[in-house]
Amino acid sequence: MTRPFLILTGLSGSGKSAAMRAFEDMGYYCVDNLPVVLIPVFADLCARSRDELPQVALVLDVRERRFLEDFPRTLANIRKSHPVCLVFFEASDRVLTRRFGETRRPHPMADDSRGLMDSIRFEREALAHIRTMADRIIDTTAFSVHDLKTHIKDNYQDEDHPSTMLVLLQSFGYKYGVPPDMDLMFDVRFISNPFFVDGLKNLNGRDEAVVQFLEEQREYKIFLEKTMDLLRFLLPLYIREGKSYLRVGIGCTGGKHRSVAVTEHFSRLLADAGTRMQVQHRDLERE
Repeated sequence: MTRPFLILTGLSGSGKSAAMRAFEDMGYYCVDNLPVVLIPVFADLCARSRDELPQVALVLDVRERRFLEDFPRTLANIRKSHPVCLVFFEASDRVLTRRFGETRRPHPMADDSRGLMDSIRFEREALAHIRTMADRIIDTTAFSVHDLKTHIKDNYQDEDHPSTMLVLLQSFGYKYGVPPDMDLMFDVRFISNPFFVDGLKNLNGRDEAVVQFLEEQREYKIFLEKTMDLLRFLLPLYIREGKSYLRVGIGCTGGKHRSVAVTEHFSRLLADAGTRMQVQHRDLERE
C-alpha cells in the first residue's frame, strides 16, 4: 500500500469511535473491532486492492477477547510486509470517569470485582506494552469531539485531496415546494423568465438558446459572479468546520429554466476547482 495502514487503539472512552468517524468523513475505509486473527488477511486484501481501498483505518481494543494476548505479535508480523501506523488514544483517569458517567455505558473491563475507576486503571496497565509500540499517541483529555475531529483532519487529511466535503447542487421550482434540509438557498426569480419568450417555453436551462437569453441580462451575469465569489469564500470555511455535506438549493418558479441554467453554471466552475459534488434538477422532468 502506498499509504500507511492505520490501526487505532487505546483506552476505552478515549475517543477512538469519534476518531473513526472523522477518518470516515475524510474518505477512509474504516473497520471497527476486527478480530486480531483476521488482521493479516485484511491487510493483504487491502494491499491488493489499493486502488479501491487507498486509505484504511482499523479500530481495535479490548472488546476483542484475544486482543491483549495476540495483537503485539500480529502487529510485529504485519509490519514486516506492510507500512503500518499504530495510533494510541488515551485520556486522564478523571476525564475517562466523567465520559463513562455521561454515557452510562459499562467499562469493557468491569466485572463484579472491579468498579469503574479500578477498570480504567486495570486497562491502562494492561495496554502499557501496546502503548510503547505506537507510532503516535493522542491524548484527548482536553479535547471535545469537535476538537478531536479537527485534530484528526489537520494531521491525516490527504494533501492531494484536501476536501472530501460533498456539495449537492439542486435546482427546484418554488411552485412545487421548497426542498428540505438545504444549507444555502438562492432565489433566482428576479431574472426575466424564459418561459414567457417565444421559442423558449418548451426548452430548459441546459439548452443554449435559454442560456443566451439569460446572459443578455446584466443582472444575471452580476448574480453569477457575486454568488460564485460567495461560494468560493464559504466552502473552505465549511470544510474547516468538518462539514461532510453542503446542500445548495437554487430555485425559480417552475424549476426548468433559470434555476437549471444557474445550477449548471455553478457545477462547471466548482468541478473545475476540484469540488466533489452532485447535481440534481428536481423538477426538470415535471409536466
